[in-house]
Amino acid sequence: MEYPDYFQLRRLLAIEGIGPVKIRNLLARFEAFEEIFEAPLQSLTQIEGINSSIAKKIVQSSDTLDEVNRVVDTDFKFLENSGTRVLYYLDEDFPQNLKNIYDPPLLLFVRGDISELVKPAIAMVGSRKPTQYGKLISAKIAREIAGLEIGIISGLARGIDTLAHTSALSADGKTYAVMGTGMDLIYPAENKKLAEQILEQGALITEYFPKTLPEPGNFPRRNRIISGLSRAVIVVETGLTGGAMITANLAADQGRDVYAVPGNLGSPQSEGTNQLIKIGSAKLYNTLDDVLSDIGIGKRDKENAKEQQKVLLSLNLFEQKIHSVLSSEPVSIDKIATVTGLSVSDCLVNLLTLEFKGIVRQLPGKMFITE
Repeated sequence: MEYPDYFQLRRLLAIEGIGPVKIRNLLARFEAFEEIFEAPLQSLTQIEGINSSIAKKIVQSSDTLDEVNRVVDTDFKFLENSGTRVLYYLDEDFPQNLKNIYDPPLLLFVRGDISELVKPAIAMVGSRKPTQYGKLISAKIAREIAGLEIGIISGLARGIDTLAHTSALSADGKTYAVMGTGMDLIYPAENKKLAEQILEQGALITEYFPKTLPEPGNFPRRNRIISGLSRAVIVVETGLTGGAMITANLAADQGRDVYAVPGNLGSPQSEGTNQLIKIGSAKLYNTLDDVLSDIGIGKRDKENAKEQQKVLLSLNLFEQKIHSVLSSEPVSIDKIATVTGLSVSDCLVNLLTLEFKGIVRQLPGKMFITE
């Protein structure tokens, strides 16, 4: 997102009575933010949700420009220093599956790498105070998912969320934390170290502007992003009114597959999951194979992923260097040599070995991709 768009969005949100829904309605009529502020009152009042009072505030919003400028300058100092990207929901880089939910976020702040989110990912959520059983089963499920190179999405909260993230990291998997605060505030504070570790193998994501505090209302809205980014949601333990129940209901509304791990009768932490299964809002979680099948990853794919992981672990230093440069986008032999610091002939020898191992494919013109 360019600086002018960020500024104009901040300017709109500073107007009392305007929120994401009204802004999306305005953008559906006007192609650019500038057109909104240049529009006459009559045109603005024809937009759903924009009455004459709000329309006047839009027209008169130039009175707040100095204040908005100060806020945006402060924001961008933090964003630039922290390496935080801003994605507007109409940008090409904005996650496609999140664009299609009801009430998508207007923008996302992202630290880390979300390029792998084009693939199916699984969300794991649950109680902030899990039982020993909940801790063991959530860690087991998360390690299995991460071991198949499937991303794990959660909310950085205490309990199951933390276990999902840490277990994914321990299996060298991708994990993504969706926050209910601004990017400059890690909540809870004890997860600051975990957040830094997540940046090495995934990303931190939030829709909230810098300096946004952990207000209670932020987290239910945060949950729609957790489910929206995922292909399936696994609820491990939750009470009847827990935040994980909100995520499960949002996921169902968004057309995501929802799974609940059954728990002990009489355990408060299992009341929510057992209720979800009872009323049919979630499928009973039995094995990961069931989930993989539903999201289009069959058992053969699972076995292939395991086999590929073994192959990757067996690569020598030069093969690892070359493989780290490659992706699903074709890369020329000259670029591979430049990035790795190896000679073209050495690269070709190692690339041939990688082809034999089934993890690299050569395209015409000495271009290479990963399989």
